[in-house]
Amino acid sequence: MVSMKDIAAKCSVSVATVSKALNGYSDIGKKKREEIQAVAKEMGYFPNSSARALKTNRTYDLGILFADNLHSGLTHDYFAAILDSFKVTAEMRGYDITFTSMNMVANRRMSYYEHCRYRGLDGVVIANIDFTTPEVLELVRSSLPVVTIDFTFDGRIAIVSDNVRGMQDLVDYVCRMGHRKIAYIHGDDNSVTRDRISSFHRALYGYGISAPDSYIRKSRYRDGETTMYRMQELLALEDRPTCVFTPDDFSAVGAYHAVQEAGLRVPEDISIVGYDGIPVSQALYPKLTTLMQDTKQIGRKAAEELIALIETPKTTLIEKYLIMGKLLEGGSVLKLA
Repeated sequence: MVSMKDIAAKCSVSVATVSKALNGYSDIGKKKREEIQAVAKEMGYFPNSSARALKTNRTYDLGILFADNLHSGLTHDYFAAILDSFKVTAEMRGYDITFTSMNMVANRRMSYYEHCRYRGLDGVVIANIDFTTPEVLELVRSSLPVVTIDFTFDGRIAIVSDNVRGMQDLVDYVCRMGHRKIAYIHGDDNSVTRDRISSFHRALYGYGISAPDSYIRKSRYRDGETTMYRMQELLALEDRPTCVFTPDDFSAVGAYHAVQEAGLRVPEDISIVGYDGIPVSQALYPKLTTLMQDTKQIGRKAAEELIALIETPKTTLIEKYLIMGKLLEGGSVLKLA
């Protein structure tokens, strides 16, 4: 492996001069700096990451802690888009990405925090996980820089999609389309769901509407099968709703199937609303009315704030950042007279 000592010998300069040239220091003349850099490239020199870590006390490696109950992993359209944006932003800033877990090392299962320390991570972003488990709380309460997505802890930066405003926008649209019998099949019990349910009821209240208990059904996120069953239950009601909100776009596919199997049509016989704005929502027929979350901005902001915590901790504000979404009207909500 080529070292700075080898480059120094070929260029007839000191190792210190080579170091300054390769790191862009201004006290080296431009001509000499470019000459040393050209020789380094010609000799195939690459900086040693371990040596850089010892010198800077940073590895330039960011952790991602990501899991979900259905084990969809990176096929999870919404979070995959967020993490891709996070990755692109981090790499542009010179950071690598490592997925963290509770792996076995030396015949012992490490906690998330221990794994981050073992890998020497500079910081970690946490998304789509049970934030209440002891292992996650240990990581959040540690000294490691942490940014959370769609969950808020005191003393930690959080990047949160504005679910309250998003649900308000969807209810506003459906009510403007003339609907008054509106049901909601919601996802798992977590902070995102609670925000959406509260906003759903509050928005309806603003129109003088109250959704009966029979109109509120529990499913799971990204679970088309369970959502299909819940949709069948709503269709079987004597006074069935004219519009049904589903947990997310992926689950809405199950609602479409339930309507079709009942010999009905969307939106002529019943309207359906999704959430997320993933590509499948616009591949359905008719296109799904949904709230497109700004995954690029969420991922980019998470990376920017995590890197700021690492590089400038004294001046980085600990805040909750709300990221707005955008209503996609689609064609799955019928205009009632």
